[in-house]
Amino acid sequence: MVAGERVTAAAFVGGALLAGGNAIGIRFSNRELDPLWGAGLRFSLAAALFVGMLVALRVPLPRGRALAGAVLFGVLQFGATYALAYYALVELHAGFGQILLALVPLMTLLLAVAQGQERLRLAAIVGTLLALVGVVVMSRAPLRESLPVLSVLAALGSALCFAQAAILVRRLPPLHPVAMNAVGMVAGAALLLAGSLAAGESPELPDESATWGAVGYLVTLGSVGVFLLYLFVLQRWTASRAAYSFVLIPVVAVILSAWLDDEPVGVGLVFGGLFVLVGVYVGAIRQQSAAEAAPHLP
Repeated sequence: MVAGERVTAAAFVGGALLAGGNAIGIRFSNRELDPLWGAGLRFSLAAALFVGMLVALRVPLPRGRALAGAVLFGVLQFGATYALAYYALVELHAGFGQILLALVPLMTLLLAVAQGQERLRLAAIVGTLLALVGVVVMSRAPLRESLPVLSVLAALGSALCFAQAAILVRRLPPLHPVAMNAVGMVAGAALLLAGSLAAGESPELPDESATWGAVGYLVTLGSVGVFLLYLFVLQRWTASRAAYSFVLIPVVAVILSAWLDDEPVGVGLVFGGLFVLVGVYVGAIRQQSAAEAAPHLP
């Protein structure tokens, strides 16, 4: 593995670790804040940080097609994805949500193939299936319960929006990650806040210090850190390969939840986690041939 590939792999793993903490942060946030309002507040504050970085680093704003693409990316990535996800997680158990989250790489691969951006690779299919088996093993208990159809459809729609946003980034002109996130988060936050207003949610600030701590994590490491690393990886790997972080994130989330939120850890976590890690290695981390590797964007 060459030096550049090692840096990208490190960013991939680092982003997954930080994103795994988001599930815990959202759980604490949702105890006091309405879901869409909590998401809108999170991305509004994160957008303000990105705009500040944009000014401090003197990164130029995108124009023309790049600007339109960044806005569309934000609507898909931060607006639609999180509006649907927060709605789904009101009813769905976290375990089943993890299973649907692990579908993102497969959705991304199929969308990329359908849109002529990638070729169908056996390693990607095998890696996805292994990871899905692992997440099912980790979350087998919720599968025995009845599931609300609208919530399941919303979760699938969330995964689909995230996958399509990754495909979109690969089609856009080269754009600085800070500019992409600044424009995208402003657009996404506006959509989330509009949805919160339409749903009649209460736009209240947290009272509990734990909630402020959760929001602080979600805004900084969970949004600024995660999405900077994600776009860094996405500009160097194919969309389907970068999406494999979504089968690694549930493992991190369950471990952190057991540590911070006293959730029980059974043998399913151990065996399921092994399947997930092997699937991520086969589908994303393992060195690919030069013919399969994605070209670097300038």
